[in-house]
Amino acid sequence: MRIARIAHPEGVAFVAVHGEEAAEIAEHPFGSPTFTGRKWPLADVRLLAPILPTKILGIGRNYADHAKELGNEVPENPLMFFKPNTSVIGPNAEIKLPAVSERVDFEGELAVVIGQPCREVTPARARDVIMGYTIANDVTARDLQKSDGQWTRAKGFDTFCPLGPWIETEFDPSDVRVTTTLDGAVLQDGRTSSMVHDIPSLIAYVSSVMTLLPGDVILTGTPAGVGPMRAGQTVSVTVDGLGTLTNPVANR
Repeated sequence: MRIARIAHPEGVAFVAVHGEEAAEIAEHPFGSPTFTGRKWPLADVRLLAPILPTKILGIGRNYADHAKELGNEVPENPLMFFKPNTSVIGPNAEIKLPAVSERVDFEGELAVVIGQPCREVTPARARDVIMGYTIANDVTARDLQKSDGQWTRAKGFDTFCPLGPWIETEFDPSDVRVTTTLDGAVLQDGRTSSMVHDIPSLIAYVSSVMTLLPGDVILTGTPAGVGPMRAGQTVSVTVDGLGTLTNPVANR
């Protein structure tokens, strides 16, 4: 099932996307969703970020080629960081470049959405707590990341976590292509099978530290090819089987 969040003429709703139609989900999309019976053509609604998580956990340097391109070693354990939920935007919303940074990079990624409260999840049980998968752009002020040493400011600006266009609940993430284009030119092209730490291991690691709640998002890392964006450009992240997340870039 493809679960999205939309703005429609009367408000905002979770929906299931079937072809070019959106069917409204009653209350929330977790567990076994029920439907209200209301439907809209996708052309008549606006796709929002598919979820507003309580927290976003990023995993750094989870592709060896990306670690290498920035001159970093691959960490023995997952390198975890936070992005605030105020950084979330949806498809076609503008990524706003802050004046304080001279280099803001795109980082296309596969994202995991948690479906139930959980802690200390074993890798064998990890798939039981997953709601589904979506696409993310872990936007990063690269110069601030280097100057600060820790990553909160560099990754935490408003608009620095595009998510979407929907959550796919039936999806095999083990070996899919992840590409990022800037104004149509392919700059990132990797496969999830190249992750240093696979998704069950990431869920086990993160949940050994903190309780995960329904809707929380884990960003699984980015392949090589990251680079800067400028105002007026358009960045698109595609994950085969999930679709494409596109956002224009503007000055803040």
